[in-house]
Amino acid sequence: MLAAVLVPVLAPIPAVADTVYDAMAMAYENNPDLNAARAGLRATDEGVTIAKAGWRPQISAFVSQTRTKFDTVGKSAILVEPGTVENPLGVRSDKISTIAHQRGLTITQQIFDGFQTLNNVRAAESTVFSERASLRAQEIQILLAAVEAYANIARDQQILAFRKQNLAFLKEQISGSRERLTVGEGTRTDVSLVEADTARATSLVAMAESQLKQSQAVYLQIVGEPPKGIKQPKPVSKSLPKTIDSAVATGWREHPRILATMHAVDAAGFEVKSAEGVLLPGVVIQGQVQSNEGTQPSTSSYPNNVTSSLTARLNVPIYQGGAEYGQIRQAKERLGQQRIMLDSVRLEVQQTIVSAMAQYDAALASVQAGGMQVKAANEALSSLEEERSYGQSTLLDVLTVQATVLNAKENLAVAQRDAVVASFSILATTGRLTVKSQDLQVAEYRAEEHYEKVKDAWFGLRTVDGR
Repeated sequence: MLAAVLVPVLAPIPAVADTVYDAMAMAYENNPDLNAARAGLRATDEGVTIAKAGWRPQISAFVSQTRTKFDTVGKSAILVEPGTVENPLGVRSDKISTIAHQRGLTITQQIFDGFQTLNNVRAAESTVFSERASLRAQEIQILLAAVEAYANIARDQQILAFRKQNLAFLKEQISGSRERLTVGEGTRTDVSLVEADTARATSLVAMAESQLKQSQAVYLQIVGEPPKGIKQPKPVSKSLPKTIDSAVATGWREHPRILATMHAVDAAGFEVKSAEGVLLPGVVIQGQVQSNEGTQPSTSSYPNNVTSSLTARLNVPIYQGGAEYGQIRQAKERLGQQRIMLDSVRLEVQQTIVSAMAQYDAALASVQAGGMQVKAANEALSSLEEERSYGQSTLLDVLTVQATVLNAKENLAVAQRDAVVASFSILATTGRLTVKSQDLQVAEYRAEEHYEKVKDAWFGLRTVDGR
């Protein structure tokens, strides 16, 4: 009875096959490059806190101790009095020692700095938004890379299977040719032809196995887990644009690389204003409280006191060596560079969209033509084998058509892979290949959660996750 109970428990659990969407979900969660980019964005978030420090007070405490020793020299008296030293020259020396203690607190507050802090904060915020969009762009690239890795394995598995089938077919032909040669119906040439094709087919199988292993290694690198049960995926049809014009319009509006560059333009503009703020006056208020205490061994009348001060200072820059003007011109050139980069990124996105849609159309046509070619080649091979049995065709004819069948099947596998990758590429180039659009079963990374926790932080050494 116990054995009957244990059997179902100990039975091996069949591995669940991965779909292309499972591969994307695992890559989104496991890919080290993507996780490194997220850590980089969290570091960028701290730039806002650093910039806001210009609005906050600077507080420092100080403690000091001063010990002073000095001698008083004069003529000695007849009587030796306390504190004097009699010597043959008739000179006395009084040694006096004092100790002074100071401790206090200084608070410095910037009241006005030519709007430098304001513009630094805005530049830091724009940089965060830019990096956040860049992270979304990298997420899209990782998802697309997972699709490519998955489709490559599916293609390589099919090609390997086709080549193994071809090798088995040729081995059958060798056996048949040798039998015919034995009974005097074949020739030695037929046997040699099949043996040559068999050797080539064996090499092709080895190459296909090597290619499959390489594709599996790439899959593991991108997805983070070894592939299992991969099957031929289908091209995505959800959210595909109907025309090139609509695709380009969507890409210009939603592609994260364009959005990242637009925020970078904003950040560069604020940096120009911050650099110009160096030429404006600044106002600083500083308050200080200091306690002075002292001791003198020979007297108790050393003064002790507490002093406080409040200072307001107006700084009017006149000339600082010319560096300020160079920094302003430098910031303006960088702003111009970012604006040019925005035009370049838009053109690049447009080109990739057009290319992806053209590749998708070509791949669909190749899949359709490849299917027809495989069907026709198989029919021709069947006819030739039947004709050969009646002596109406030669072994060379059969081998030639068999090679055509193999090429047709491999071309179809390549076209199917290209159609899948091109369809997902269209979504990627328009900025719509996301966790949400593909309903991936994985928690979406929320970059704004970390930002909200650190943007106004005043204190703390530990990161949000406790490090």
